[in-house]
Amino acid sequence: MLQFRSSVVLKELFRSSLKRPLTSISRNKASSPVFYSFSTACPDVNVVSKVKSFHAGRHRPWLCLPAGVRALCTKTEGAVAAGDGGSGELASEKRRKAGILPSLEDLLFYTIAEGQEKIPAHKFVSALKATGLRTGDPRLKECMEMLKVTLKSTSDGVSLDRHLFKKCVQSNIVLLTQAFRKKFVIPDFQPFSSHVDKLYESAKQLSGGQVADYIPQLAKFSPDLWAVSLCTVDGQRHTVGDTKVPFCLQSCVKPLKYAIAVHDHGTEYVHRFIGKEPSGLRFNKLFLNEDDKPHNPMVNAGAIVCTSLIKQGASNAEKFDYVMNFLQKMAGNEYVGFSNATFQSERESGDRNFAIGYYLKEKKCFPEGTDMTSILDFYFQLCSIEVTCESASVMAATLANGGFCPITGERVLSPEAVRDTLSLMHSCGMYDFSGQFAFHVGLPAKSGVSGGILLVVPNVMGVMCWSPPLDKLGNSVRGIQFCTDLVSLFNFHNYDNLRHFAKKLDPRREGGDQRQHTFGPMDYESLQQELALKDTLWKKVSPQECDEDSSTTVVYRMESAVDRS
Repeated sequence: MLQFRSSVVLKELFRSSLKRPLTSISRNKASSPVFYSFSTACPDVNVVSKVKSFHAGRHRPWLCLPAGVRALCTKTEGAVAAGDGGSGELASEKRRKAGILPSLEDLLFYTIAEGQEKIPAHKFVSALKATGLRTGDPRLKECMEMLKVTLKSTSDGVSLDRHLFKKCVQSNIVLLTQAFRKKFVIPDFQPFSSHVDKLYESAKQLSGGQVADYIPQLAKFSPDLWAVSLCTVDGQRHTVGDTKVPFCLQSCVKPLKYAIAVHDHGTEYVHRFIGKEPSGLRFNKLFLNEDDKPHNPMVNAGAIVCTSLIKQGASNAEKFDYVMNFLQKMAGNEYVGFSNATFQSERESGDRNFAIGYYLKEKKCFPEGTDMTSILDFYFQLCSIEVTCESASVMAATLANGGFCPITGERVLSPEAVRDTLSLMHSCGMYDFSGQFAFHVGLPAKSGVSGGILLVVPNVMGVMCWSPPLDKLGNSVRGIQFCTDLVSLFNFHNYDNLRHFAKKLDPRREGGDQRQHTFGPMDYESLQQELALKDTLWKKVSPQECDEDSSTTVVYRMESAVDRS
């Protein structure tokens, strides 16, 4: 992992937050303004810089730096700072003279460079991966493309100086700054990933369970396959095991199509046809509630009725494309496919589902004009949609992120649809084990007979576990163990007290301390201010300690880390 060993000033620049904007200091014209100064070339000792004040009405605040030290300028993403006028070298020179806060690009460069004049590209990429971001993240597309182009123009094809580095990162500087400042929901991502790997290895040792064989195509999967993939609401990714092997969603598609139905029609309309209560019965029972409605959309009867609510009146081909488009958006355009062999196999062995379908038709559970046999075909198609652990974890993260896909930023589902989906996953998502799972794990989840468990940690991350061997209730043996161990180690249970539950780790805290700042989207200006020095680091020095006229000069000394401790 990249070790950050920048000077005290750079550390404070990159770690500290500003209590009030520096520009506000000069707004009071009744008194002489106070200006701050810092040097990017100072050693790790006390820094003393002298700044003369000027008439507030004639000059903007500026930094007086020692000879040979280049000033750092302010910059807004995609635009020139107000008052700079023009672009290119002239605008850059004006920004250097007028700047108060260093640019985010400069701070990022100095942090990664660790005192060197150039940054090797592989060092930047390694540091980026340590934050949890991937080079293939759609949000970093411009940065990665510019990096490839820029490296071709360098003399060694490997290293970037400050100018070239800024050119590469400027299009994605806010996201990159959040990553390197540990502003993501899981700030220390590497230690967290190491814990996940250990939980994975522990569950891998389990050997119980049987691969589902009532659908012939599912019986072909090896019982040794085991994968875990996670994606946070900030797009941090981690995978371990057989995460690129495609498998069918089966029942894991049920909450997703319910979310689509609620997104399209609203909660009230959907629940005219489907209940909200756990059934207490096997998932494929021919049984309805006292209102002659399926108990919930997570059992087969409810899922079949829910399927009939999607794109009513359209052909099955149009309906299928519509759902596939939704799922691809939820997955951030990562792999979503279709297994025709599984579809044919399921339809040929689907007598129980046909029986449920005819029972629902008899009880008039479908919307008027529904073709029951056509709906069953569509139901089997949706169960046969393929994903990988990686793409499914992004789907789960979209649910964790309130309907926004973390890696594209696109709004896919309404807040209402996400809330209702997670509520029913929590109470009904794990077949006859739902109560036990809610008690011990306390998180929304949905399992499927292909061996998948779609787990959501609201406002934190989505997880997909996959291992074909199932227990007697139809849940993945290794998946259940992993989810239980995850919540035993981290305080992810919905009812864990985040302040007083000291027995568990909280990966949402940096270094074990309560985080003072919220995570999520921030603009360039606020991030830049957060990177500025805290007022409390600066101590006013007595006029007797300097040779300047005290009526025109105020001197500040920044205390070193040793002094303050």
